[in-house]
Amino acid sequence: MPNHTTRRSLLAAASAAVTAAAVAPRALAVTAPSRPAAQVTGPVEYQAWTTAADWAAGTAQGTGVAGDGRAGVRLERAAGTVDYLDPHTGAQSTWEWASWTSPEHPLAVPATQAVVSWNANTPAGTWLAVELRGGYTDGTRTPWYVMGRWAAGDQDIRRTSVDGQQDGKSSIRTDTLAIDTPASGLRLASCELRLTLHRTPGSTLTPTVWRLGVLASDLPERTEVPPTAPGLPAAGELPVPRYSQETHRGQYPQYDSGGEAWCSPTSSQMVLAYWGRKPAPADLAWVSSDYADPQVCQAARGTYDYQYQGCGNWPFNAAYAATYPDLQGVVTRLSSLTDAEQLIRAGIPVITSVSFRQGELDGAGYDTAGHLMAVVGFTADGDVIANDPASPSDDAVRRVYQRRQFENVWLRTKWTNAKGSSVNGSGGVCYLYFPAEPSAAQTQALASCGVR
Repeated sequence: MPNHTTRRSLLAAASAAVTAAAVAPRALAVTAPSRPAAQVTGPVEYQAWTTAADWAAGTAQGTGVAGDGRAGVRLERAAGTVDYLDPHTGAQSTWEWASWTSPEHPLAVPATQAVVSWNANTPAGTWLAVELRGGYTDGTRTPWYVMGRWAAGDQDIRRTSVDGQQDGKSSIRTDTLAIDTPASGLRLASCELRLTLHRTPGSTLTPTVWRLGVLASDLPERTEVPPTAPGLPAAGELPVPRYSQETHRGQYPQYDSGGEAWCSPTSSQMVLAYWGRKPAPADLAWVSSDYADPQVCQAARGTYDYQYQGCGNWPFNAAYAATYPDLQGVVTRLSSLTDAEQLIRAGIPVITSVSFRQGELDGAGYDTAGHLMAVVGFTADGDVIANDPASPSDDAVRRVYQRRQFENVWLRTKWTNAKGSSVNGSGGVCYLYFPAEPSAAQTQALASCGVR
């Protein structure tokens, strides 16, 4: 039986179900709270900073706004240096740094969970750290939590989440800030994000960050969700290439024990291929010529979280997708398959996080505490057409799943596993990858799902 279990049995919890010091400089002064075009859909809010005006509203310490092409934050002058001891290599090195801090953003949805995602370019000799500080409804604040230390490559630092971060009210579970005791009524009322950009001392290199977003949510505890009727006209099917994670079983076990656990990067790579993006031949030179679909191996390496020891870190997958030219990646939650249908009609596949017992999703043939697959279309009857990487071959990847069953195993926040234990579901978590300059129809579909 495929082992699709990841720490998502904990991290995918909906807000109501969820019961280290950074290398960055000290907290910076924050400008007055502002709310640039917050997107709110029900108990979920996705807030993003993407435009020159958004970046100008933040507090810069050595950073500036890139003026050519896409607006982004870049390192213009070093604000200082910092020594970083990489916990995964034992190597210590000195880096110049500069930082950008968002305005404090009041949440329209007081939240029990928050997930940060970002899109950036990090040339060799650079990397970045992303942090979040929340304001509680009791008037206090969280510390600055590290949400990721990230680089596209692995030659300078090891890409990593940071364990052990907590303050007695909330804690970080790999890539998710969660209120420890939602039943207490405590919530996050606001959030700030901070980017710290690093480069080799004396160089003119810089990371560039084009998108920074936070998903905040407070979902009700639910074992079932209301069914939705198929939309009309039928959404159709997108020509998304098909890759199997199972054909990579045993390959490169240093990345989460090999391909059998690579549902997330395999799904990401399928959607990247749909958008016409693939690694350059030089990027694949390290992959054995005996292996089919070497781009899947590259995606696993490019999403691997050395602390979590897996490829299922949600923001790391979105960030990997956005390393390809003119693509964006977002981690968010959708409210129903109706949302997914709108995106499919606009040409945007939806990578979904699901969990279920064997028999709950007819045709799957396995059970999972956490699995990613790409929704690529809908039948005329409204059933889900999915590229499911938990398949024995590329040819077998296309599946049709019953609409009602799929919607429930994706959107619920509580379910009972094969051992009879009540565990957590994703509550509609998904990755969305789309062009840097989406079409009018794509912009409208994204906006309808709370993404700008």
